[in-house]
Formats: sequence, C-alpha cells, structure tokens
Amino acid sequence: MISLLMNILWVVLFGFTGALAWFMAAILMVISIVGIPWARAAFNMGLFVLWPFGQVAVDRRLLTGQEDVGTSPLGFLGNVLWFLFAGWWLALYHLVAGLLWCVTIIGIPFGFQHFKFAGLALAPIGKAIVPVETMGMRY
Repeated sequence: MISLLMNILWVVLFGFTGALAWFMAAILMVISIVGIPWARAAFNMGLFVLWPFGQVAVDRRLLTGQEDVGTSPLGFLGNVLWFLFAGWWLALYHLVAGLLWCVTIIGIPFGFQHFKFAGLALAPIGKAIVPVETMGMRY
C-alpha cells in the first residue's frame, strides 16, 4: 500500500518528466538506427523511472544464473558506449534532481530514488527490473 501511494506521488510530482527523459533517449537511439540495441534498455529504464517504488534493478546474471548478451563482455562494451553517448547526461540529470529533492525532509525518499537512477543510468545494459519480493527483499 505504501509503494502504491509513493508511486502515485512520484508520478504526479516528478516521475513523468524523469521517465520522459529516458523515453526521449530511447527514441533518439531508434532514430539513429545504430542505437537500436540500447533503445530497449532505455525504454525499460523509463518504465522503471515512471513507477519505481516496490521494484529493483538487478543484474540478469544474478536473476537467471546464466550469462546472456547483456551480461557478457559485449554487454560491458554496450555499457561503455551507453555511458559515452547517453549515460552521463541522464546520470547528471538524476543526480541534480536527487540533490534538489533532498533539500526537504519530505523529499528525501524521492531524492534517494533519483540517486538510484543516477547509478543505473551509468550502466543499464544487462539489468532486469523485478519486484522487490522476487529478490527476497522488503520495502
């Protein structure tokens, strides 16, 4: 119930614009054609930014127990290219937003979400978004 309330507040206060930045990055990647492999990760992260509470991003290798393209050396290379072309400005965006939210006590949970997204923006390839219950966590 708390996650639902926090998600609704998140979407109303900031989540829509944050997700829009990720969706815009995905659209630019699709338009460039070369960036199509990264567009799916950007779109998935945009959905995560839109509704973050009660979910967590985990390495797919930890989730499935096996390596795939996103968790292989090609995934590492993909994350390096992602960082150079899109990751650093999305991370900076979330870092600044997180700092602004943490100015008030009420905004601290939202600021922490932005810090989580800033870290995720640096290397989203090979990550899966799952409910926290799946990982045996409580939220």
